[in-house]
Amino acid sequence: MQPNFELKLKGKTAVFVDWANVYGWTKSLKRPVNPRNLYKYLKSYTQINQILFYFGTDRNKKSQKFIKQISKTGYEVTTKPVKYILISEIKFRKIYRRKCDFDMEICIDVHKLLEKGFESSIFFTGDGDFEPLYKLLIEKKKQVIVIYAPGHLGREIYAMKKGVYKKAVNTLSKEVF
Repeated sequence: MQPNFELKLKGKTAVFVDWANVYGWTKSLKRPVNPRNLYKYLKSYTQINQILFYFGTDRNKKSQKFIKQISKTGYEVTTKPVKYILISEIKFRKIYRRKCDFDMEICIDVHKLLEKGFESSIFFTGDGDFEPLYKLLIEKKKQVIVIYAPGHLGREIYAMKKGVYKKAVNTLSKEVF
């Protein structure tokens, strides 16, 4: 499982996988992302000390089973219940949107790991909401790598010209993604 590029990591590294975001890349990539293969790929880097995985637990058994499988893979899993937000009611039929963001949990974990001497962070999310966190890490002279799918990079992150290494997953091996 060799990608066609190699990440050049600087010291103790943590990986943050925002799974709802990564799963959303499936249509753009025209294939699903395999979390087990991703984990194996990340573990091939000796500098990577922690691989954190964030995903909401839904009411259904499939979701609960997925979370258990991911934990067994080796990821450090952070989960919480998915919320259902009423977005519309048409002819007495309620339509809900699933919502479960982990921005705060990821930011808190980044700060905890900074206290433990981590030098690099890899973020599997193109979410523009992370811009202030990335700016803080850059200010602290930390390495910031953002992995995203084409069409899934927030304009705030796209606009960052210094300090953030951005890599589209379409350049990674199909065995990983």
